Amino acid sequence: MIRRDRNKASVVLWSVANETPVTPARVQFLKTLAAKAREQDPTRLVAAALLVRTDGMTKIIDDPLGEALDVIGFNEYIGWYEHKPEDADKTVWKFAYDKPLIVTEFGGEAKYGLHGDPDTRWTEEYQANIYRHQLRMLDGIRQLRGVSPWILMDFRSPRRPLPGIQGLFQSKGTHLRSG
Repeated sequence: MIRRDRNKASVVLWSVANETPVTPARVQFLKTLAAKAREQDPTRLVAAALLVRTDGMTKIIDDPLGEALDVIGFNEYIGWYEHKPEDADKTVWKFAYDKPLIVTEFGGEAKYGLHGDPDTRWTEEYQANIYRHQLRMLDGIRQLRGVSPWILMDFRSPRRPLPGIQGLFQSKGTHLRSG
């Protein structure tokens, strides 16, 4: 992939993993992969979206793979997969590495056109409420250098059968489909 895509201006860094469980074999393999990526393309940084450990309202990123990365990525879904949107306001982040951070995924889902109060899941107002709290929280992270909402585009997903809400779609985006 690096040989194929290294001349594309849209590639800003190489990622070697996304939320992979921490094991010694995985850490060694991904450190080797990061070194290989640098060998193949020394002009770009190497990153990975690391798993986040939780201790109450403290989020901890201390994956040993972080030693081998130039940029630490992490995914965050406070208000969607865990807690309530306002819990992001009291979340504390701890990082084992003094390296640039990027949020590689965050956000929540909504059904296009479904309206209600900001505390009602699946409404556009709830989705906007999640983003308001998440962005305020993320703004307080000193090392943060970028974010990427997941995914801002609906896509088919057979694991999302919720009739009337998802209808076999992952609904974290702008809804370009009808119904």
